[in-house]
Amino acid sequence: MTISEISKKCNISPDTLRYYEKVGLLSYVNRTSGGIRNYTEQDCAQVEFIKCMRSAGLSIEILRRYFELFRRGKRTLKARRDLLAKERENLQMRFKELQDTIKRLDYKISVYDKALKSKDNELKF
Repeated sequence: MTISEISKKCNISPDTLRYYEKVGLLSYVNRTSGGIRNYTEQDCAQVEFIKCMRSAGLSIEILRRYFELFRRGKRTLKARRDLLAKERENLQMRFKELQDTIKRLDYKISVYDKALKSKDNELKF
């Protein structure tokens, strides 16, 4: 696949793909004899993984560390597992914080709804 094909398939810009390659998240992208990137289905799966992890909030640095370990092979299985488990724990804590924020917002919205229905529109924190 060319960069424009994988860009469309994975819904990610060519600039982002180049950036991921530059920072070491997508290394060893095959190239044609003319030097044009030639992405594989495995590359596409890796891009989807990166997108998922980025949307969950994992940093480029954490992902770079993960892929460094991945490239070292089987001997890094535990380290990779531990890295992902730690990030999952961080994500769960953030999820709890978001749930608390949603509860607070729901409460504030209900206060506004009550105020809008009443004659006294003055609110207090």
